[in-house]
Amino acid sequence: MRSFILILLLFAAGAALANPERWRSEWPDTDFSRSSVANWAEIQSGGPPKDGIPALSNPSFLRAFDETRLGRREPVITVEIDGAEPRTYPIRYLIWHEIVNDSIGGIPIAVTYCPLCNSGMTFDRRTAAGTLSFGVSGKLRHSDMVMYDRETQSWWQQAIGEAIVGDLTGTTLTALPAWMESWEEFRTRNPDGLVMNEPAHRRDYGRNPYRGYDSSARPFLYSGENPPHGIHPLARVIRVGNSAWPLERLRAEREIAENGVTLIWRAGQASALDKTRIAKGRDVGTVRVRDASGRDLAHDVMFAFAFHAFWPDGTWRLAR
Repeated sequence: MRSFILILLLFAAGAALANPERWRSEWPDTDFSRSSVANWAEIQSGGPPKDGIPALSNPSFLRAFDETRLGRREPVITVEIDGAEPRTYPIRYLIWHEIVNDSIGGIPIAVTYCPLCNSGMTFDRRTAAGTLSFGVSGKLRHSDMVMYDRETQSWWQQAIGEAIVGDLTGTTLTALPAWMESWEEFRTRNPDGLVMNEPAHRRDYGRNPYRGYDSSARPFLYSGENPPHGIHPLARVIRVGNSAWPLERLRAEREIAENGVTLIWRAGQASALDKTRIAKGRDVGTVRVRDASGRDLAHDVMFAFAFHAFWPDGTWRLAR
C-alpha cells in the first residue's frame, strides 16, 4: 500500500481542476473551442505531463516459447486477427506505458490499458481523417486516461474510444475483439505465438506501482456518483456495449448466456493491481465474451465506477 500512497501524493501535488486556458501553452495545436465535454472540471491533471507516461510504438516481439520472464498467471492482452499470428501484450509493460501503437495483419492498432479504471481496450487506428498514432496526455476524466493523437493533437477518452477535445471531436475508434488472459493461457494455446518484448525503458517491469488499488475504498481523482445497486465502485464488471455484468456474478455462474452474448469465466489470472509483484496478485480469472456464432466480441473488464460514469444510463445485468 505504501507505493500506492506515494503515487497519490505525487499525483495530488499536480492535480488541478481543468481549465483550457491553462493548457494552451502545453497544447498549442489543440483546438479547445471544439469539445464534447460539458463540464471542464471533469478533466484533471493526473500528475505526469504530456508524454510523461511514454506510449510505445512498433514494439519488438519474442516467440512465446522463448519468453521466460513472465509469471504463468500474469495478465496479458491478446489480439488474434484472422490471417495474422496471434500477439499478446503483457500488462507488466502496459501498466507503465498505457498505450502500444502496433500493426497486425496490415491493421494498425492501439492496445490501451488504464490502470485507474482497469480498462483494457484495443482499437483500430484508422479513421476518416487518416491513420492515427496515440500518446498519453497526462490528463484524466472520471479517473480514466485521456489519450491524444499525434496527428491533430485531439484528446480521446480511452474507455469509450472517442475524441472529446480538438479537431476530431465526436470521432470514434472501432474497438477490436481482444481480451485479457493469463500468460499461461496464451502460451498454451499459441506456443509459437508472439509476445511483446521488454521495452528499452528504465522501469521495474513486473512491479505494480498501484499496490492495493483495486481494494481501495474510492477511485483516484474521481468525484462522480458511485454505481447503483450497492455495487462497490472498484468492483470489476464486464462491459459489452452499454450493458455490464458484475464479475462476481459471472464467477459464481461460470457461464452466462443472455442478451445475445455468452460470457465465460475461468480461474487462473492474477490481478495486476493487487500485490507489489503483478504475478502474485489474487486470482480474478479470465473472461471471454462471444456472440451467438461463437465469435469473440469487443468488451472490457473495467471498474464499476467507470462504467457508471461513461454509461450512466447503461443496463446492469445483476441476475437472470
